Amino acid sequence: MTAAVRITRLEHTPAALRRAAAHCSDATQARRLLAIALVLEGVSRQAAARQTGMQRQTLRDWVHRYNASGISGLQSHKPDGRPPKLSQLQMATLREMVVAGPDPALHQVIRWRCVDLCDEVARRFEVKVPARTMGKWLRKLDLTRLQPRPYHPKTDAAAQEAFKKTSLPG
Repeated sequence: MTAAVRITRLEHTPAALRRAAAHCSDATQARRLLAIALVLEGVSRQAAARQTGMQRQTLRDWVHRYNASGISGLQSHKPDGRPPKLSQLQMATLREMVVAGPDPALHQVIRWRCVDLCDEVARRFEVKVPARTMGKWLRKLDLTRLQPRPYHPKTDAAAQEAFKKTSLPG
């Protein structure tokens, strides 16, 4: 059987580790702190691991992290996740393109729909995304789906204003 990994950081007493665990907002970090406090008090690794709900090997791994980084080394780290499909510059370009609106001669549309934007993003940036993702991106860019009220191309604005002035308030 191999020798147990020693805790080399001794700047914190078991009582200080328990206080840190009591004030910790991360429950898993608090469990790890309590396990190390138990080991520093002389409890066996197996018993300390069992009391804090982990395996002995897991406790050994956390002792290594505690020795390397102290209390901050016991925090849980979220994985980075998938990188975004568009860079910040491309998202800024997309925002400018949406705000400017489509060119009817070039894009063959008079207003942007999510499916039209998906096609344009695929053409410009070679990134294929579904319409739902495009809707999420538009919300992320603080762009709404509100559209101006449609108007007839043969509308006479002067006649409408004259009608408003002559009609009785109702």
